[in-house]
Amino acid sequence: MIDERKKANVLEDVRKKAIAYDEKVKSYFEPIRYHVDKLEVLIDDAQWPLPKFRELLFIK
Repeated sequence: MIDERKKANVLEDVRKKAIAYDEKVKSYFEPIRYHVDKLEVLIDDAQWPLPKFRELLFIK
């Protein structure tokens, strides 16, 4: 993901940069999200310092 971000960040054209992020970088987030969701269930709330995804959905 870091290499793809570096490639996208050097692009001057904002549209091309957005397309590079959409086509190259975004695909790395699905497996990361899967593992973080699993961790949120396994780790006790007292030891998880960040808001969990399900909590973020209901913040007003």
